[in-house]
Amino acid sequence: MEYTQLGRTGLKVSRIVLGTMNFGPRTDEADSHAIMDAALDAGVNFFDTANVYGWGVHKGRTEEIIGTWFARGGHRRDRVVLATKVFGGMQPEGKPWPNEDRLSALNIRRAVDASLQRLRTDHIDLYQFHHVDRATPWDEIWQAMDVLVQQGKILYVGSSNHAGWHIAQANEAARRRATLGLVSEQCLYNLAERRAEMEVLPAAEAYGLGVIPWSPLGGGLLGGAIRRAAETGRSADALAKTGIRERIQAYEDVVDKHGLEPGEVALAWLLTRPGVTAPIIGPRTREQLDSALRAVELTLPEELLASLEEIFPGPGPAPEAFAW
Repeated sequence: MEYTQLGRTGLKVSRIVLGTMNFGPRTDEADSHAIMDAALDAGVNFFDTANVYGWGVHKGRTEEIIGTWFARGGHRRDRVVLATKVFGGMQPEGKPWPNEDRLSALNIRRAVDASLQRLRTDHIDLYQFHHVDRATPWDEIWQAMDVLVQQGKILYVGSSNHAGWHIAQANEAARRRATLGLVSEQCLYNLAERRAEMEVLPAAEAYGLGVIPWSPLGGGLLGGAIRRAAETGRSADALAKTGIRERIQAYEDVVDKHGLEPGEVALAWLLTRPGVTAPIIGPRTREQLDSALRAVELTLPEELLASLEEIFPGPGPAPEAFAW
């Protein structure tokens, strides 16, 4: 396994992040534990979750599964860089009661304690804002984070689904308080969705944030969607409705030409992108984990990289992407 530092910090993390969103809803506890064991054995030390994972009436279940895995001992907790998130309400249904969601200081205090209990740990290494809260001032948010750092409940703070100007706003507010600020941004970024290159990635680079792309396979589109449809006898017509079928077909054809697997190429491409720390994988099975691990060792030929750029051209930087 290869490792890199998370943004401008001294924290070393694996080039693959084990995403756990499927643990509970789609992968039972025993299989989830087996996947985490295999990931750790392979050198993956960066695990990502969120307080709302489990969804619906099972919100929090994913953190509980990780917690029972930590409780099995064997230095599991000591070897993992643990990331979770705060923002969404934890009520199973209906409108959240006031102050039980988003990023008020009150909700942050309650949410972190609840996550720590479910995760069966005394601290969270990377505590992430799952979304931007436009109703709460950054000074309030940072005051709450500073208290958690002082209490030893969290070590670093990251963002998710933030625009470039949100990253700038957040870190300028942190600078005024003489605190570390955001150290990472978890954003939607893959071959088929490259708009993060316009402003999010440049902002992350300017402020020293590590970039953690989610949905690296584009919801399965980049994992061999047309091939799988043919193998299972299912129709791939849904791709035509999105206007992307021709590009996905061209992608699969060029990957086949090089004798490679589509999903592994999509992950390996992200690892070539400037500023990317590690993409988040969300394996439902051990086989999917093994495929992602192979991507870390994969070196993409220049010819293939050029072909990928032709099939999925980036938008270019802002403001050139839209101004001229």
